[in-house]
Order: sequence, then C-alpha cells, then structure tokens
Amino acid sequence: MTVVALGVPALRRPLPPAPGDGPLVDSFGRIATDLRVSLTDLCNLRCTYCMPAEGLDWMPGDQKLRPDELVRLLRIAVTRLGITNVRFTGGEPLVVPHLEDVVAATASLRPRPEIALTTNGVGLAQRSTGLKAAGLDRVNVSLDTVDAAHFAAITRRDRLADVLAGLRAANAAGLRPVKVNAVLDPDTGLEDAVALLRFCLEHDYQLRIIEQMPLDAGHSWRRDRTIAAADVLGALQRHFTLTPDSAPRGSAPAALWQVLSPSGEGVIGKVGIIASVSQAFCSACDRTRLTADGQVRNCLFAAEETDLRALLRGGGDDDALEAAWRAAMWTKAAGHGINEPDFVQPDRPMSAIGG
Repeated sequence: MTVVALGVPALRRPLPPAPGDGPLVDSFGRIATDLRVSLTDLCNLRCTYCMPAEGLDWMPGDQKLRPDELVRLLRIAVTRLGITNVRFTGGEPLVVPHLEDVVAATASLRPRPEIALTTNGVGLAQRSTGLKAAGLDRVNVSLDTVDAAHFAAITRRDRLADVLAGLRAANAAGLRPVKVNAVLDPDTGLEDAVALLRFCLEHDYQLRIIEQMPLDAGHSWRRDRTIAAADVLGALQRHFTLTPDSAPRGSAPAALWQVLSPSGEGVIGKVGIIASVSQAFCSACDRTRLTADGQVRNCLFAAEETDLRALLRGGGDDDALEAAWRAAMWTKAAGHGINEPDFVQPDRPMSAIGG
C-alpha cells in the first residue's frame, strides 16, 4: 500500500489497526456507506471557482483506472465494504464514453447500490434515456444561475440552454428527484439564488445551494469573497416563506427548508442549504472517495491518499485491496479543518478529486 502526502496537516494520534471486517469504519466510529467515484478530471466548462480559463494539465490516460479496474473496485466496495450508495462524478462524467457500461456493471452488483450522477448537464439531454436504461437512479445537475449572462461569466461558456435541456430530459427519463446544485457567485449569487429557487419550484426540481469551499485550482479562495449559508437563507426569506423541514437530517449534508405557498397553508417545495464551511457537518460524514487515477481519499481535504491503482496493477488480490481501503478510512480526521488556523488547501482541485 502506497500512501502519498498531499500537504495538509495529517491526523496525529496513535491508532490500533483498522478492523479487518464489518462496515467501513473510521477511528471515530463513523461508517462510510456513500462512495464518490471520480471518472475523469476533464471538463467541458471552465467555472471561475474551479479552474482557469485555459484549463489544467489533465491526467494522462494511462494513469486513469480502466473500466475493468474500476468495476473490480466497485465490486469490492459494495460486496465487502458495505457501500450502499455510489455517485459518479468528475471533472465532468458525461465526457467519459464508457459511463453507461460502468453504471450497468454497478447496477448488476448485489446488494444493488443506489446509483447517482453529478454532472454539469451539458450533454445530459442526449444520454438521459440510455443512463436510465443502464441503471442510473437519479442526477444532480450543477447550475449556479438561470441568468444567461451570469452563466456565461461563471462557466466561460455559453451553454445554459444545453443544461436546461439536460434537466428536462433527466426529469422525463425518470431520473428523479432531479436535484440542482448551486455554488453562488460572490457578486450576483444572492440574486441568482432567488431566481434559481423560483425556477426549481416551477419545474419540480430540488435546489441545493452549497457554500464555496477552498478547492479551486488556483488556491485563490477567500472567505470574505464567498457567500455564507446564513446570507443565502436571509436572501431567500425575503422572497419566500420558509420553515425548517421536520425530517431527520442524518448524514445528509443539506439542511432542508420547506417552502410554503404564499398563503402559508401548504408546502410547495423544499430547498437545501449546505454550509460546508460555516457549519461543518463532518461528525456525521459517511463518505469515501475514489479518484479517477485510483486513489482512495477519506475526505475532500485529506492529508493523504492511498494508491489502489498500484496495488491493482501490481497483482494485489481482493483481500489486499479491501485491507488497504479499510486502512485508508481508519485514519480519517475528525474534521476538514477549514476553520483551523493551520489549515492548508489540498494540492488537488475539486475537478481532480471528484464532487
């Protein structure tokens, strides 16, 4: 097992060995049942909070997991480690030609996991039906604004119409609930949030507004240039009547609010606010992550990665892969540390880690 340091302060406390069986647990007792799988670091948008206009130095193809390698790791995750939810991410997963094949292979596993996709929606209109047939259950579409000029400024591409078409196609294909993920622009975001919620209520999509996290490629994130969850809530409450959702939150990252009708007599939808920075929910985290090049990350902001690709290609058997994955999760830190004075942003940007 190869462990690579990534420049973030690591967890420093003596630990016993990781359990050899049972659920995929860390030393704080959190059980990981949700696997985020990045299929590629490539993307066809250039969002300002993610990467520069010219793009990045993309991962060489031979470093990425082959489909058969990925399916093997997915099988180990589901059948040996207790993973019940698999979400495919990127980069942009719709640029991966074998996406439907991987989804179908995942759907054939027993016990069958729930399968979701996080996408920017460009190209979703052409593939929603095929993805549904392959076994995809639902989608989250990243959409930060429904204003065409704002969209072009944020993504550096004029593709809003394609994303809206993708949302419609996903809904028609039965990939429901269709969720919309929004990271708000510091200048136009509060205005955009109100319009986004109106749009989602109209089309029966579920909006999730996410605080911007320090995961940009240029390491230029500044707390004073991000919109906090409390500000989002205040802006929405000036236009909508909101009441906290009564359902238990569990490990879900979003705090849900019911949107009441203008008369206040009925619920017309829900909106979620994910306060990743200002109100961290690390104590309930149930996620493990696999990058496109076969590295296990136990947190978005992990200090280390565990190289399963090298173990795979070096002839490691399933027992060795399982043990390495368990050991990686066992050392998960108590929290992401964004609000600590010694926090250091990870070298990898979100596009290379996976959402």
